[in-house]
Amino acid sequence: MLVKLTPKKAFNIPVEADAIQPGNFAGKGKSEIESIAVWHGNKEVMLGSLFDVEVEGVDDKDKEKIKILIEGDASRIKRIGERMTSGEITINGSVDMHCGALMSGGKIIVNGDADAWAGREMRGGELVVEGNASNYLGAGYWGAEKGMRGGLIRVKGSAGNYVGEHMRGGEIIIGGSVGLLPGLNMSGGKITIEGDAVLPGGEMKSGTLVVKGKALEMLPSFRFEGKEVLDSIELKKFTGDLARGGSGALYVNSIAEESR
Repeated sequence: MLVKLTPKKAFNIPVEADAIQPGNFAGKGKSEIESIAVWHGNKEVMLGSLFDVEVEGVDDKDKEKIKILIEGDASRIKRIGERMTSGEITINGSVDMHCGALMSGGKIIVNGDADAWAGREMRGGELVVEGNASNYLGAGYWGAEKGMRGGLIRVKGSAGNYVGEHMRGGEIIIGGSVGLLPGLNMSGGKITIEGDAVLPGGEMKSGTLVVKGKALEMLPSFRFEGKEVLDSIELKKFTGDLARGGSGALYVNSIAEESR
């Protein structure tokens, strides 16, 4: 079953759309989907009052077979696919914060950019961002001790600060560069950054962090172990963050001169 959602207008007030996920649409017809409650600012409204809803196929009860397509401006729609367990969501545009937060299965494709906390505390499944991602990709929310624990996040462009903060498992792949402190306090999983990074691996305890570009600033609390070839590239391997007794593996291609 395919459910197509088209916003009736560009939203100035954010929509809290954690209800937009295949598990909530399983076994429902068009009118039932239109009746699902979402929050628009501080008002609870029906999904059908904000979106044109089209349903193709039978009202399948198997949530793994349900696909959701969002067409139009979703840049003020938060929490799309939050706690999603199966199925697929495609957004042809950019999305607001918390897309794919706490998801444990299924696949989300964002054909645009993703705002902060995309893939927050993710357990499984796959999140693909064709554009750029903002801060806290795959991280834990403020006060949370655990970030991403499983699954795969793939960003084709660049990402902001604190990628994979408190990460415990899973994998994050960034096609471009990132900002400050990727892998901050991570203790599992793997982050691969094709471009540059600033202060990678701060307070890192374990896990693997690969920077195929340049470390624009480098913490002094990592021990140089030698060179290794990963993905046909010779990289410098460090262990740390020794300031926290960490034994994480940090690989970088080069280090900016002013950071040596």
